[in-house]
Amino acid sequence: MASNGDGKGRVAAAAGGGYGYGYGGYEGPEERKWWPWLVPTVIVACIAVFVVEMYENNCPKHGSQLGDCVAGFLRRFSFQPLRENPLLGPSSSTLEKMGALDWNKIVHQHQGWRLISCIWLHAGLIHLVVNMLSLLFIGIRLEQQFGFVRIGAIYLLSGFGGSVLSALFLRNNYISVGASGALFGLLGSMLSELLMNWTIYSNKAAAIITLLFIIALNLAIGILPHADNFAHIGGFATGFLLGFVLLARPQFGWMERHELPQTSQPPKYKAYQYVLWVVALVLLLVGFVISLVMLFKGKNGNDGCHWCHYLNCVPTSKWKCNT
Repeated sequence: MASNGDGKGRVAAAAGGGYGYGYGGYEGPEERKWWPWLVPTVIVACIAVFVVEMYENNCPKHGSQLGDCVAGFLRRFSFQPLRENPLLGPSSSTLEKMGALDWNKIVHQHQGWRLISCIWLHAGLIHLVVNMLSLLFIGIRLEQQFGFVRIGAIYLLSGFGGSVLSALFLRNNYISVGASGALFGLLGSMLSELLMNWTIYSNKAAAIITLLFIIALNLAIGILPHADNFAHIGGFATGFLLGFVLLARPQFGWMERHELPQTSQPPKYKAYQYVLWVVALVLLLVGFVISLVMLFKGKNGNDGCHWCHYLNCVPTSKWKCNT
């Protein structure tokens, strides 16, 4: 989420519940299953960071003009008034102090580390629970299939990509926190993995329709006020490209090559997989270079795209987008 300390948004917790790599009907040989330790570690780290947020916030000491602290029995760990933070969390000033995404501080005060630190912060208890449940459902399956190195790289780089795009378009008067960009990156990598390894899956249509529905639903949620859809889109695009680069599977038959005559040895990957790998890697590198140059030169992404603000929030009679 964005705007005065709200988080980067949320990925529906059901996102990982219906689609898995068994859902697509993987027809290849049995592969090594990795023991998932990275995703649980990330979840524990995010919870620990939130505890530190609330300790630093200390609502009873600093108070609020918008009412009494919520859950006062928690003392130092009590939440800001609901009128200030309906997600049950700290104040905007606390989030900013701890590393929230802030365009002015990144560009003019050279605090580029905020592009990474904001991924580990959450705007409130509700925001934290929704994101961590989503990570649990999505991330565990991916880590079991592809291991902690590849999934960890996708998670961190997608979060970074979401932060860069968010900073380019949200700019002044907004701060943003949350792991949603990284989570959308995992969703994007699931889609590209399915496309990259298309020939070794059965039930392709059902798998891709289900996944596209989940992605579209979550992006639609992002056009509501206070959700940072630019982080969602940036994270998704980064994860989508990284999926082509990191999640290719050997073609059917390669794993049994030792059982075949030497003259019948199949190549590890198909030609189209190599093409997608190269194209995705080039697009990823070019996209990061251009975006980072624009960001640190202080460019406003909205100047070159006058309609892009509608990707982040669509005003209606029920809500405004400038709050």
